[in-house]
Amino acid sequence: MKSLLPALLLLWLAFMLNGCSERVELHRQLSEQEANEVIAELADKHIRAQKVPAKDGVVVVVNAIDIGRAVRTLEAVGLPKVARTTLGDTFRKDGVISTPLEERARYIYALSQELEATLSNIDGVIIARVHVVLPERIAPGEPVQPASASVFIKHDPRLDPDNIRSRVRRMVASSIPGMSTAVDNPQKLTVVFVPSIVYQEQRQLTYFGPFLIPADDLGFWRASMTLTLVAIVMTTAALLFLRNRRQRAIQAAAGYSDNSQATHP
Repeated sequence: MKSLLPALLLLWLAFMLNGCSERVELHRQLSEQEANEVIAELADKHIRAQKVPAKDGVVVVVNAIDIGRAVRTLEAVGLPKVARTTLGDTFRKDGVISTPLEERARYIYALSQELEATLSNIDGVIIARVHVVLPERIAPGEPVQPASASVFIKHDPRLDPDNIRSRVRRMVASSIPGMSTAVDNPQKLTVVFVPSIVYQEQRQLTYFGPFLIPADDLGFWRASMTLTLVAIVMTTAALLFLRNRRQRAIQAAAGYSDNSQATHP
């Protein structure tokens, strides 16, 4: 009885720790700020997440049972945000001489990245993409093709695109060479707004006694409750056994004392 009780308690503790600590990696190589944004968004959806420091950044882990919900939740809000390349990063001196075509391609890419980063900082904007075409002469003697740009913005459904449309057009037009007069020209500057589909959690709930819990957790709580009840019963039985044994020992000692007194008056 004495050896069975500790073994049962250890089994119960191991089961509880295993059920509560099964975690999987959600994202890695995040900065501290990116990890905090991810954890805050998941916390709003009642999804537990934890930061784990690593050599290459911060790793965010969640319970294995929540991985699907966590991925869909972050996709709906565009987290973690995509790292953008700045003009300084693109044109960093590396000792290699670039051709004019390569320099032009790098400039267009860096310009698009800078605009995307700026647009992404607008409240309500989830994802921003900018495609830029700079003025170019296709062949000698032909007119120069005018600059143009197209902007794609995926936004929070609560954001009214009309509130920021004119500001987005002005900002993009003033940031691209040759487009200062294209603010009201839809052929040179196109801005498309697409509302994000809000992730609606459809997690099934079920009753476990008076408590409403996720259906996926029902098996765990049933098993843990069963082990808890068994542990309580075994503990009670052990205490009763020890109590009866002690009482018998006391009675035996008392009887032995009486017999000794009767034998030796």
